[in-house]
Amino acid sequence: MSMIHFVGGEKGGVGKSVLSRTLSQYFLDNDMAYMGLDADQSHPTLTRYYDGYTRAINLDLFESIDTIMEIALEQDLHVLIDLPAQSQRFLDRWIEENDVLALCSEMGIELVYWYTVDGGPDSINLLDSFLTKYSANLNCIAVKNYGCGSDFSGIEALDHFKGDPLKVPVLRQISLPALHEATINKIDKLGLSFWAAINVKESGTQHLSLMERQRSKVWLKKSHGAIESVLQEIVQRA
Repeated sequence: MSMIHFVGGEKGGVGKSVLSRTLSQYFLDNDMAYMGLDADQSHPTLTRYYDGYTRAINLDLFESIDTIMEIALEQDLHVLIDLPAQSQRFLDRWIEENDVLALCSEMGIELVYWYTVDGGPDSINLLDSFLTKYSANLNCIAVKNYGCGSDFSGIEALDHFKGDPLKVPVLRQISLPALHEATINKIDKLGLSFWAAINVKESGTQHLSLMERQRSKVWLKKSHGAIESVLQEIVQRA
């Protein structure tokens, strides 16, 4: 069974690309068949860090977005789409005009939307609107990114999360822990995948220090634990 993962949040600066990279590394570390699709034409971050596993798509063109379904139907794998900010209207149009939700149900493809938030009022309102529209039809995961915010009480108080915790599709909140700012900035500056950030240490190569690698390793383990808990739940309820 293929699974399609949209990583979005509509608001800029909430850490969507960090989550996309974390999910990519999770799939690779667990030997899960995976393909990344980078929909951010202005800042193709996923392509930069996971170039060998990523191709570009253009949300303006149905023919390009259709690639998502074509890949998912070719073989059983995880298809991850890194969405840019303010792209929801393009995705909505593609979903609605092609009845993508019904097609995925017919083909046995699970849809997961990882909605990244920073806890601010804009994030709260955008998430509220998104869940009102989609939570009954696809798995929605609100990702509280502690690398971009610290107070998520407004997210946690939304009525959407007060219903049946065993509902299908899955509706959950998870926390993405913060990685030390100087460390994540160095990873970004060096253009390292999270695997390289933890494992590359040879002299003559640009790499993190011992303690920076250790911090990254601990952070990635915690992040992968949060991802794994919700993915297992989705698979069990499918």
